[in-house]
Amino acid sequence: MKIKFLTALLALSALTMTAQQKLFTLEDLNFGGTNYHNLQPKNMWLTWWGDQLVQTDVEECRLVNVKTGKSTLLFTLDDVNKWANSDDDHHVRHLMNATFPYPGKPVVALGNKRSFLLLDFKKHQIVWQDSLSAQTANDWNPVSRATAYVRDHQLCVADAEGHEHQLTTDGSRDVVYGQSVHRNEFGIEKGTFWSPDGQRLAFYRMDQSMVTDYPQVDIFPRSATYEPDKYPMAGMTSHQVTVGVYDLKTGKTVYLTPLSSPEGVCYFTNIAWSPDAKTIYMFELNRAQNDCRLVSYDAVTGNPVAELDHETSDKYVEPLHPIQFLPWDATKFIMQSQRDGYNHLYLFNIEGQCLKQLTAGPWVVLDVLGFNLKQKTIVIKANKEHPLHQRLYSVSMTGAMKQLETVDGVHNAELSPSGNFLVDRYSTPTRPRVIDVVDVNAKTPRPTNLLDAEDPWKDYQQPIFECGSIKAADGQTDLYYRMVKPADFDPARKYPTVVYVYGGPHAHNIQASWHWSSRSWETYMAQKGYIVFILDNRGSENRGLQFEQATFHQLGQIEMQDQMKGVDYLRSLPYVDMNRLGVHGWSFGGFMTITLMLNHPDVFKVGVAGGPVIDWKWYEVMYGERYMGTPQSNPEGYAKTSLIDKACNLKGRLQIITGYNDATVVPQHCLSFLDACIKAGTQPDFFAYPGEEHNMRGHASVHLHERITRYFDDYLK
Repeated sequence: MKIKFLTALLALSALTMTAQQKLFTLEDLNFGGTNYHNLQPKNMWLTWWGDQLVQTDVEECRLVNVKTGKSTLLFTLDDVNKWANSDDDHHVRHLMNATFPYPGKPVVALGNKRSFLLLDFKKHQIVWQDSLSAQTANDWNPVSRATAYVRDHQLCVADAEGHEHQLTTDGSRDVVYGQSVHRNEFGIEKGTFWSPDGQRLAFYRMDQSMVTDYPQVDIFPRSATYEPDKYPMAGMTSHQVTVGVYDLKTGKTVYLTPLSSPEGVCYFTNIAWSPDAKTIYMFELNRAQNDCRLVSYDAVTGNPVAELDHETSDKYVEPLHPIQFLPWDATKFIMQSQRDGYNHLYLFNIEGQCLKQLTAGPWVVLDVLGFNLKQKTIVIKANKEHPLHQRLYSVSMTGAMKQLETVDGVHNAELSPSGNFLVDRYSTPTRPRVIDVVDVNAKTPRPTNLLDAEDPWKDYQQPIFECGSIKAADGQTDLYYRMVKPADFDPARKYPTVVYVYGGPHAHNIQASWHWSSRSWETYMAQKGYIVFILDNRGSENRGLQFEQATFHQLGQIEMQDQMKGVDYLRSLPYVDMNRLGVHGWSFGGFMTITLMLNHPDVFKVGVAGGPVIDWKWYEVMYGERYMGTPQSNPEGYAKTSLIDKACNLKGRLQIITGYNDATVVPQHCLSFLDACIKAGTQPDFFAYPGEEHNMRGHASVHLHERITRYFDDYLK
């Protein structure tokens, strides 16, 4: 009797404690929400000044001792504006983005409202200033202090004295200079590339006059206006790119002459400079993306010098990283390649001889952080220990590897210019953010801790986050999943369950970071009584070529098989209500959502598909043709993966959501599927966000996730 009473009392106490915990709203959880930033783990903004570490904040810059973690004040925001003689129109608003480009010199680089300046914080005076910060595609070189920028479609350069040089005259909407090309594929993020001495500028020229316009419309003026996008679809005419080189000293521009015929090369990517600024290196890829060459060019004449490497594949080759020269040997460089099935490092000389494969094994080099000059090593991030972990290592020229930290989890780091120290930012499933300083030269890791953030959700009722693995549809490959359960989960109950899916290349959902990398919306759904299940199928990233290329020429098919293995696992769990199973995803995940609902109409009761690809023939050339070929070369694959002819299979409730001005997955996808459903007599729901692109921005994202949630509340609960 007493035991029963005590048990009841403890249960009542637990309920009271739960009731006292706060419940989340989407304003708390969504990145567009009004309270989102207050519920993020505490952070520190840090930047290197040589081997000295500086903490930058809104009001202060502080020098951080890398061995003790203690800090001392360098200067304040008020100091900076006083020394710069700022006024209301010209003032530095915060110090968050302050950088220190010259090791050993007390000079800080700052942006104010209208310009960019260098300030000597010992002498309390401006040492250099430009007035070009408002221009497009600014690219400033700290050595020559020259700035490349685009104004009125024309590429310009301002030298250190402020003299402007207009490099082009034919820039327009059709001819684009100095900006990203190839729709940001192949690791391209910008269109200008300064030489190490800042005296030469390589830049992209993209002629897209021959590319078909997609007819986007701006509905907000009194009379809607036509604002077309250049959108090259798979199998159709694409743009043409060339690379120019401008010499700041001579004022002359030359264009690189491709080693191969123009018909044989389509994509130019991963531009790199030799240390002496005399040679440019570039990967050249054919349109089929299965023949890749590394070519060197004379930066003065634009003529090709040599073909240094040639890689082919029966599927695709995807260069994503420029070569990097060894800072202690200008005759050698490292190159990243997946030629052995995993992304690894290879050591080459400038004659094109592969001297050694530096890393090897069934794991992936995720990033090259830089070089340690003292030990002559390369510092990398890799998932060597486990596919879900991202750890830090140094790699010697013999291939010997040393781990630089001691904690399982997901690590990201910034290396000092010399490579002697790194700032290690990491999280684990139970630790939201840790920041350490690591001495790369130490024999054994002894990190200096700067921050171990407490759980910002500690006052809230939190769901249960779990991680596990199942076998793929091939019966052999391990697939990893995350499951998010309500805080008051009761295994004796049955819960409505939502499968969240992405499934496409260059993305993964599961990793050993905080909450197993759970999206905040999953927490919201668990709070409302759902289980959410997320599985990384074959085709997703960081597992090697065989894993990713399993989906080649048949996007959605292998992925669907693996996702259905996840459904089989859910079916084995007594607390999952298989009569209330939903699915949701965005972009490739929207494609997967509809694919699953149409191919397994009796399994999924409700789905919400955001920005979905419906037919790959309407998707862009670079991405689409890499994975699917062209509609002409792979008609069976395009027919099998298209969702148009399967519109008649829709049985459950399906909501399709799109940005009305989506320039990535253009509205033609959604509208064509709606037309197919009308003809088939099936009844999806549809919602569009006027003025929004592929992802909802700002507070519109809160509205979006409330809409997604309500749809499941209305039809799945």
